[in-house]
Amino acid sequence: MSTLFAILFYFATLAFVVGLFYRISVYARTPSPLKIPTTPAPTTTGGVVLRMTREVVFFESLFKSNLWIWGLGMLFHASLALVVLRHLRYFTDPVWGWVVFAQPFGMYAGITMLLGLLGLWARRLLVERIRYISTPSDHLMLVLLIGIAVSGLMMTFVAHTDVIAVKGYFLGLMHFNVQMLPSDLLLGVHLSLVVALLVVFPFSKLLHAPGVFFSPTRNQKDDPREHRHLSAWAAKFESEKN
Repeated sequence: MSTLFAILFYFATLAFVVGLFYRISVYARTPSPLKIPTTPAPTTTGGVVLRMTREVVFFESLFKSNLWIWGLGMLFHASLALVVLRHLRYFTDPVWGWVVFAQPFGMYAGITMLLGLLGLWARRLLVERIRYISTPSDHLMLVLLIGIAVSGLMMTFVAHTDVIAVKGYFLGLMHFNVQMLPSDLLLGVHLSLVVALLVVFPFSKLLHAPGVFFSPTRNQKDDPREHRHLSAWAAKFESEKN
């Protein structure tokens, strides 16, 4: 099992990194022929940076449009951030002080993360207009994340695994030195779901994470009167025409 998961994690990490960089490059090369910032919009670069920060950190537009969905989304994402910070202990030796400090918060954040996911899934199942536009992949992503949360919480509160051996395994993977992984069914399920998430991430709607930075409604300045907006391909066409 140790060798199998080593192969899976190397493959999944490669697929995640290459797929993510490819999709980001596609976003970066996609032209924005129109000036379409959602108003009221900032007119300076500094204003755009501040707006994007509020959007990424606080989900500003979602807060303005639907408060209860914003609450569920914030609950999930904030909890996920704490859970990820807690898991850094498996990849660092010695463990950084701020990671040690985050351990108890990250442990209970797994519970709030699961509650947020269940709420978001209930929204897709119970709200008619959301259910109508939901695809099987939307449900699959939520089931995958819920499975990761449930299996992780069970290992934390129900059937403990050998975390020292798990840490040794992942430190070994980072140095291409495969160590023994505990023969634990819950651990196998948890790691299998994580591998699946890494592989499908670059091809799913979860790409809204980097995609928000390329949204012209958010990353453009509202200055069409001061500056004529031309996408790269339009500027090249115009220069050839002249």
